Amino acid sequence: MNHEAIKQVIYEQHAIIRSAVINERAYTFEPNANYILTGLRRSGKSTLLFSIVQKLIADGADWNQIVYVNFEDERLVEFELADFSDLVEVSSELSDKTPYFFLDEVQCVDGWERFARRMADAKEHVYITGSNSKMLSSEMEARLGGRYLSKVIMPYNFKEYLTARQIPYNDEALYTSKGIGRLKKASEELMHDGGFPESLDFIDKRVYVENVYQKVLLGDIALRNDIRKVTGLRILMKKIAETICSEISYSKLYRVVNGIGVKISKDSIISYIEYAKQAYLLFSLENYFAKFTERESTPKYYFEDNGLLNLFLINKDTALLENIVAAALKRSCREEFYYLKSEKTSIDIDFYVPEEATAIQVAYSILDTAAYDREVNNLLKLADSFPEAKRLCIVTLDEEKMIQHHGVKIEVIPLYRFLLER
Repeated sequence: MNHEAIKQVIYEQHAIIRSAVINERAYTFEPNANYILTGLRRSGKSTLLFSIVQKLIADGADWNQIVYVNFEDERLVEFELADFSDLVEVSSELSDKTPYFFLDEVQCVDGWERFARRMADAKEHVYITGSNSKMLSSEMEARLGGRYLSKVIMPYNFKEYLTARQIPYNDEALYTSKGIGRLKKASEELMHDGGFPESLDFIDKRVYVENVYQKVLLGDIALRNDIRKVTGLRILMKKIAETICSEISYSKLYRVVNGIGVKISKDSIISYIEYAKQAYLLFSLENYFAKFTERESTPKYYFEDNGLLNLFLINKDTALLENIVAAALKRSCREEFYYLKSEKTSIDIDFYVPEEATAIQVAYSILDTAAYDREVNNLLKLADSFPEAKRLCIVTLDEEKMIQHHGVKIEVIPLYRFLLER
């Protein structure tokens, strides 16, 4: 490929990075490691690369050492595997010092992983991002032979969201009425709008999130997996959104979708859900009490970002509250958390984190007697029959207190405090 054209792309990218305002994120990088960043589209992967570049420059690197290429640039639409050699040659033309390669949205080039392996074997410094289902971190670890460390990048967590909005969460904020009020309001806004970094710049955040959703659905799921019946995929995602808070089997989803006149096979439903998980749109939760086969057949589904879920819901704050708790747990616990349900004991607990021995119920409010009795009694039954659970919690929108019943302690935690813990 023409070297001058590649240099133009690189130098223009330098200008973009120089002017970028970077908000602090909860990710750290080893200076001597190579990385591949995957995750939900528009979650901030490129901006993280910008922050790495800015740190390199601050630590003394020259801009000509930075070989940053965004493969979604239309000028690189004909870039092929063989052209990566030109990229290496350009780096030596720019500087005789150690280059740093940043390959953004590299999945646009077929066979890119061969180049990535070669560069790692040559002890070059390489950072890679990708968004679609072909860039799953687990798959990439196998294909790249352990040469790269992988990180899954997701939309803002609560602390990142507060930092981006310049809302303090220090001791003064946590112990003053004004500070607590701002934190409560921010947690509700995150619950409704989600945490896509760029959405903070939009007045109508729903329009931005809808655009992201369409790109994930039509691009990362339908196009990448050659799904022609997009209507069936759309309806399936809508029905899954309506099941938040409840476990549901493939068979039931098949009956629900086909019951409204959309003809789609059970095998297709299974495949579509897997594609949605691969695209980081959904994740699933298993029943800790169930046998392995049952865990696989009756999961609970959640959306990776609340803004995406809220596209499907009207006045469903209870579902949004549970989803944001689930998403926060996924970030902090990775895959090591479950729900608890036993017909034998009638226990029905929203979340259980084995490593922390923590059981969590989610309730919008427990001021109502029926809601109080339901949530508290479930946790009391759990304490009586499942001593492994040492910490018992109820996450509410904004209520906070300690309940004690015959030696059993139950913490009632407002959403903002729970999210700050995570």
